[in-house]
Amino acid sequence: MKSIDSTSRRAVIKSSVFGLITASIPNIGFAKEFLETETPAKPINKPGSKYPSIEDEIVAIVVGSSHANLDKVKELVTPRPELARACWDWAFGDFETALGAASHTGRKDIASFLMSMGARPDIFTYAMFGAYDVVKNMIEATPGIQSIAGPHGISLLRHAKTGLNSENLTPKNKDDSKKLIEYLEELGNADGNEKFVAYTESESQIYLGDYKYGEGPDDGFSIKMNMRKMLSLGRLGSFGGGLYKRGDNRYIYNGVPSVEVSFSVINGQIISLTVQEPGLSLTAKKI
Repeated sequence: MKSIDSTSRRAVIKSSVFGLITASIPNIGFAKEFLETETPAKPINKPGSKYPSIEDEIVAIVVGSSHANLDKVKELVTPRPELARACWDWAFGDFETALGAASHTGRKDIASFLMSMGARPDIFTYAMFGAYDVVKNMIEATPGIQSIAGPHGISLLRHAKTGLNSENLTPKNKDDSKKLIEYLEELGNADGNEKFVAYTESESQIYLGDYKYGEGPDDGFSIKMNMRKMLSLGRLGSFGGGLYKRGDNRYIYNGVPSVEVSFSVINGQIISLTVQEPGLSLTAKKI
C-alpha cells in the first residue's frame, strides 16, 4: 500500500498540474477547483513510490496553494519546512517555486510565511515587495537581469506592479513600489525582451479544439481560450499554459522560449499542431 492510493494520485495530479497551470497571471482569482482540492491523505509508515524524494503530488499542492491559499500552505509547510522551497514544473520546463507563486500573485502574507520557513527570495520576490534598493542593487550587480522573465513568462515589471496592488499597503509601501516601477520602466526592458504579436479572441477561434498525437486516451492536447482571452495549451480536456504569438500560426508556450507551438493550416482550416522543443518534434492532428 502506498502513502496515497493511485486513484487519489491521478486525481491530484490531473486537477492540479493541468488545472492550475492556467494560473499564469498576477492576482489569481480563479483556479478554484485546485485550491479547494483536499490535502492528500495523511502519510502512513511506508515510503511512497519516489522515496526518498518527496512525492510529486505534495510538491504540486504546495506550489499551487502558494498562489492564494495561506491556510493550506501553513498546513503542509509547518510540519515540513523543506516544502517552503518546493519547485514544480508545470509543463515544458515552466518551473515555479512556492515563493515564486506567491510573488507573482502579490500574496505578501504567503511569501512572508514561506521565507520565515526557509524559502529563498529572488529578484521577483523583492520586486513584489517593492524593495527598490535591493532590486536596483541586484540589477547593477548583474546587468540585464531585469529582462529575465519569471514563472509563466511574467516579467519583473509585472511583479512590481502586482505588489503595488497588494492589500494592506502602508503609504511607505506604496511609495517604494511606485519608485521601483518608475525605475524599471525607465530601464526599457524590464517587461521582457521578446515582443509578441497581439491577437484577438475572435481570430483565435479556428485554433480551439482537441488534438491527438497517439492512440492512448490521454495522448493529446486541448487548445482553449483562458480567462485572459489568450489561447492555452493543456492536456486533453484541460486548460494549460498561455500561448504567446510569435508570428503567423506560431506561438511560444507560457514564456518558455525553447518550446514553439505551430499550427498547420489548409484552406483556412487548422489541420494539426506541432510542439517543437529541444530533441523532440511532436505533431497532433485536430479531431
